[in-house]
Amino acid sequence: MPVPRFYCPGPLAAGAAIELPEAIAHHALRVLRLRPDAAIVLFDGTGGEYPARLVPDGGTARAVLGGFDPREAEPPTRITLVQGLPAGDKMDWIVEKAVELGAHRIVPVAARRSVLQLSGRRLDKRVDHWRRVVQAACEQCGRNRLPAVDAPVPLADWLAGAAGPQLLCDPQADAALPATLAAVSPADGLTLLVGPEGGWSGEELELARRHGARPVRLGDRVLRTETAGLALLAAAGALLGWY
Repeated sequence: MPVPRFYCPGPLAAGAAIELPEAIAHHALRVLRLRPDAAIVLFDGTGGEYPARLVPDGGTARAVLGGFDPREAEPPTRITLVQGLPAGDKMDWIVEKAVELGAHRIVPVAARRSVLQLSGRRLDKRVDHWRRVVQAACEQCGRNRLPAVDAPVPLADWLAGAAGPQLLCDPQADAALPATLAAVSPADGLTLLVGPEGGWSGEELELARRHGARPVRLGDRVLRTETAGLALLAAAGALLGWY
């Protein structure tokens, strides 16, 4: 069984004995049923990790930290996934799998065909939820740096401040991913743009092109929004030699 990993915002320091947050203690003791002195790993999301020993104390628990381990599992290229807001809870799946596949940043955008509309308190709660999804995904997949999840913005606002190479997923595009990726220099970062259900509107495609985005297609099939970004991320990672 792999050693359980927990995101703990810290501060963490080698040799320290810290009281674990209630949620972590509950998960370790009640869900995983870990024994006293069980080996665990803590990380604070800024890089590296600490092997630790679990010390139950009634309904709570402490962790005695070992030495700092600088181990990382980050891809060499920083990829941002710009995702048109999908309906329902599909964004949860997209965020979780994008973290597993190595995305550095996830930006939900309100596209013309986005069904989901978020504002006010509902928006804040949803963004907080996505960030907890990121934490859990990092615990599972072994990443020690938390990818960022932005609050949703209009597509035009994102494009106005975007920099670096951008590839826009469009099943009608003439260019395929391998040739397009070979024509850009993604060493300093790469942005992948994926539309919501129904895809990008014609106006959005034109706006993205004017801001330098290159339309690309992934084969002869039309993928669902919750599949397209992840497939594009995995394919780009393979072509860039991550695997």
